[in-house]
Amino acid sequence: MPLSAPKAEREHLHTRSYNFRGYRRADGLWDIEGRIVDTKTYGFPNAHRGRIEADEPIHDMSIRLTLDEDFEIKAIEAATDAGPFAVCPAIVPNFQRMVGVRIGPGWRREVRSRLGGVEGCTHLVELLLAMATPAYQAMFPVRQKKAGTRKPGQKPALLNSCHAFSEKGRFAKENWPDVYTGE
Repeated sequence: MPLSAPKAEREHLHTRSYNFRGYRRADGLWDIEGRIVDTKTYGFPNAHRGRIEADEPIHDMSIRLTLDEDFEIKAIEAATDAGPFAVCPAIVPNFQRMVGVRIGPGWRREVRSRLGGVEGCTHLVELLLAMATPAYQAMFPVRQKKAGTRKPGQKPALLNSCHAFSEKGRFAKENWPDVYTGE
């Protein structure tokens, strides 16, 4: 269901776009690429770039994660193609701190501990945090097939991960009746 009509007249000023892509590599690893782009509908002066015109990216930043099937980061590349300050690209080497980290429980805490505050870039960190879900989505069919059949009573990994997969919900009742706890 789409959003309702706005309640008041409004002026469009800012757009933030995310784009994520997942790739299975020939060497058995996975590349997950993310990009964040911010634009304004108007031009404005900028101390570093002189002027940023309407629809010209204020931020245009990308990350490529290379993961194994256990979601461990084997390599990471971050890039700042556009930023509002000359210093913005200088932080990308810090993202190497994520090599060896596994996407899973504690992901947000781990990212913030390594790249929080002055140790990172607000926009690149936000992008990196959001890349966990596309990574799971990209690898899901292969991991599901590899996992094989679940043993009776063994809780599915997705159980209670969101409203749709509640152990008390319809999906669990229909697909995982052995772990369904609803009425």
